[in-house]
Amino acid sequence: MVIKMPQKYHLAQLNIADAKADSTSEVMQGFFSRITEIHNLAEGSPGYVWRYDDEEGADVAERVFGNPLMLINMTLWEDIDSLRHFVYKSIHKELIQGREAWFNKMPEMYQVMWWVPVGHIPSIQEAKDKLELLRKHGPTAEAFTFAKKFDPS
Repeated sequence: MVIKMPQKYHLAQLNIADAKADSTSEVMQGFFSRITEIHNLAEGSPGYVWRYDDEEGADVAERVFGNPLMLINMTLWEDIDSLRHFVYKSIHKELIQGREAWFNKMPEMYQVMWWVPVGHIPSIQEAKDKLELLRKHGPTAEAFTFAKKFDPS
């Protein structure tokens, strides 16, 4: 018999993208026409916990990142494998494949993951700090990527 221990940590992830135009632009329609579909897919995926409500996303992006065209995606997952499956093995990968049409190439890291205690909801500022930590020091137990991941401590 296998006894499953209560989970102590969730995986937080932030990715940002510099849009080529605002959400009402014709350029961005291929992306924004699918956003509800992708959000629903994430919310129904195994391991999904929570998603940042992007209702005020542009205001937060401008305040935190200094760019009103910066799109923010932040979610919590039970584990890395659940997030990886959603990102790379679901229809979400179609948006990744089309990103050059909608987003400017980012000169620095634009995605970060870190572990948070179950029940903790990270702020966008916390996520930005993690991204800056990753950019400055590379992957560590405090801020990492799919390529170099760390187990929760």
